[in-house]
Amino acid sequence: MTMLGTFIKPMHREGIPFVAGFAVISFLLFLILAPLGWIGAGLTVWCYYFFRDPKRTTPIRDGLFVSPADGIVSLIEPAVPPAELGMADAPLTRVSVFMNVFNCHVNRAPIAGRIAAVAYRPGKFLNASLDKASVDNERNSLCIEMADGRQVAVVQIAGLVARRIVCFVDEDQQMMTGERFGLIRFGSRVDVYLPDGVAPLVSVGQSMVAGETVLADLTSDESPRTGRTA
Repeated sequence: MTMLGTFIKPMHREGIPFVAGFAVISFLLFLILAPLGWIGAGLTVWCYYFFRDPKRTTPIRDGLFVSPADGIVSLIEPAVPPAELGMADAPLTRVSVFMNVFNCHVNRAPIAGRIAAVAYRPGKFLNASLDKASVDNERNSLCIEMADGRQVAVVQIAGLVARRIVCFVDEDQQMMTGERFGLIRFGSRVDVYLPDGVAPLVSVGQSMVAGETVLADLTSDESPRTGRTA
């Protein structure tokens, strides 16, 4: 790891048209008035930073769930997975990770398995940190079927600023834990519905790193964790 690599991360290809657009506008602003051009340049750098796609080191022991997103755990509660996935309608433990506009927005698979279903549903653009965002907002849902047949729901939810959910995977595709499956532009949330009986090993308010932070463990009998803010 070099000092330069610590600060400069590769950008995901989805960001190319946005960064190019900001750069062109910044150039035009420089022609009009230099201070405006510098503001545009700053926004161009921020846009590049938003679409960064850093490498992550994913723990690969069987049974480990990892965070699907960078951000803060905003909710942990029982909830029924989205109906469009065709899963059982019994409540499961839902862990919600909220991403602000400064988080990396590339989403990663929380567990290895086969994509059993992909379902997009249009909706509103409420603040993604609100509980009702899971029901009312635009969303894209995945059902991942693990090797033992159990299913996990992963839901990308658009937020107040987000206006585009991107999904890179298709039904029947095999995913590895921590593999990239999509991104959401400009602020949003990702929900994970854990299998019945699996307790989350994170607490509300905890910072998460996509593809690295352990979210749950199929082999653990540990009770749900609580945390304190210091």
